[in-house]
Amino acid sequence: MADQTHVLFVEDDDVIREATQLALERDGFAVTAMPDGLSGLEAFRADRPDIALLDVMLPGLDGVSLCRRIRDESTVPVIMLSARADSIDVVLGLEAGADDYVTKPFDGAVLVARIRAVLRRFGHAGGGDRADAGSVADTGGVLTFGELVVDTDGMEVRRAGRPVALTPTEMRLLLEFSSAPGTVLSRDRLLERVWDYGWGGDTRVVDVHVQRLRTKIGQDRIETVRGFGYKLKA
Repeated sequence: MADQTHVLFVEDDDVIREATQLALERDGFAVTAMPDGLSGLEAFRADRPDIALLDVMLPGLDGVSLCRRIRDESTVPVIMLSARADSIDVVLGLEAGADDYVTKPFDGAVLVARIRAVLRRFGHAGGGDRADAGSVADTGGVLTFGELVVDTDGMEVRRAGRPVALTPTEMRLLLEFSSAPGTVLSRDRLLERVWDYGWGGDTRVVDVHVQRLRTKIGQDRIETVRGFGYKLKA
């Protein structure tokens, strides 16, 4: 169906790939499944899916490198899948530009929920269910923080007059900070508001995205308040 959400799923384990593809299709997703990184990159360029699920350990081109290639060409949401909850795997995937990650073995319902949460942030449908992307910070107008200018209507950011390219997740994170400058925002609040986690989540997702955002808008613009969270300097 034309309105189906298209998922690119790259996984080298035949059993996991086939079982997960069937599960996602039962939930209404259209799925292109590939067994390695190079074929996954080709499929991404040919099909331009709505979301990509990438295993970390892939033959030929590993999942982290594949994520970087995709991020060089697109802001399409990416979820990394890893058999290990090891910090290195998680951080490398997020630093490469992934928006979220799920550890194996995963429950199919949990994976679908995470996919739909990411898609809601990006304004896509989730398996046939239409979702309102909403607005993290419905402040309207142009906000200025030193040399940083945030246009919340045009969804544009400039630093010292130069445009700053942000992924949708980074933009939503910045909008959340911009809605309450000078206010300390906890990691749990950011997980709930930006990542749409109604349940507990790994705060490393927040920490890595904050660091990525800092490299783009200025390292000193977002301050760490130890034991509490982060705040945007007004």
